[in-house]
Amino acid sequence: MDILLQLIVNGLLLGGAYAIISIGLTLIFGVVRVVNFAHGEFLMVGMYATYLLAMKLGWHPYVSVAPVALLLFAVGAAMQRFIIQPLLDADGHIQIFATVGVSTALMNLALLVFGADVRATQVEAGTGILAFGGLSVVSGQVITLAVALLLAGGLHLFMTRTYLGRAFRAVAQHRNAAALMGVNVRGIYVLAFAIGSAFVGVAAALLTPQYPAFPTIGTYFVLTAFVIVVLGGMGSLLGALLGSMLIGLVDSLAGYYIAPDLKEIVYFAIFLLILVLRPTGLFGLGRGSE
Repeated sequence: MDILLQLIVNGLLLGGAYAIISIGLTLIFGVVRVVNFAHGEFLMVGMYATYLLAMKLGWHPYVSVAPVALLLFAVGAAMQRFIIQPLLDADGHIQIFATVGVSTALMNLALLVFGADVRATQVEAGTGILAFGGLSVVSGQVITLAVALLLAGGLHLFMTRTYLGRAFRAVAQHRNAAALMGVNVRGIYVLAFAIGSAFVGVAAALLTPQYPAFPTIGTYFVLTAFVIVVLGGMGSLLGALLGSMLIGLVDSLAGYYIAPDLKEIVYFAIFLLILVLRPTGLFGLGRGSE
C-alpha cells in the first residue's frame, strides 16, 4: 500500500509538468485551430535560455521564469504573425507543415549552437527531497504542480471573467461571427498563440533544475502532451489538466508494475483507444466554426 500511494503521488506530481505544457498547447488549438508541432522545441528553447541565464548571470531557474516566459511569448507571437497568419486561409495540412518546419529548424539550430551534449544547471533548490508521512517527493515537482494549478485557475478566470477572455472564446466558437461583433480576430490569434507559448516557457524554467537541456528534450514532453490534449479533448482546458494527471498516474504505475521502457506503450495505447472510441476526447469541444 505504501508503494502504491508513493506511485500515485509521483504520478500526480509528474502530471503537474505535463499540465503546464498541455494547457498551452490546447489553448493554441482551441482558439487558433492550429496544432503546433513546434511546441516541444519551444520548450527546448526555454530550457536553453534558462541554462544560459544560470550559467552567465548566475540566476536560479525559478528566478528565470518571468524572462523566459516573456521570451517564449515573443517567439509565439512572431510565429503566429509571420508564419501561421499568412496561411490561415490555406488547407490545414499546410499550417501543420509550417509548424513542423519551425520545429526542425529550431532543433537543428540548437544542434549547431550547443551541439548534442546535455547542458545541466548545477542548483540545489528544486532538487531536494521532502519526506512526510512515509512518502518522499522532489521539491521541484511540488512547486511545478502548484504553479500548474495556479496557471490553470488563472487562465480559467481570464477566459470566463474578462472581456478579452470572452473574445478568445467567441473566436474559438465562430471566428466570422466574432469578427462581425467587432473582435480583432487576427490580434486574438496572435495573443492566444503567444500566451500558449509563454506557458511552455514557464514549464521550461521549472523543469530545468530536474532535467538537462539538449536539442531533442522537447520531443519526449510534447509527444506526451499531444496524448494528453487528445485524451482530454482538443481545446478543453479542464480536459488538459485532468488528462495530465491521468497520464502522470499511468506513467508512474506502468513504469513500476510493467517496465520503465514500456510505459510509453501504455499511454499511447490509451491515445489510440480514445481516437477510436471518442475522437473528441473526454471533454472535447469539437471543431469551431469558421
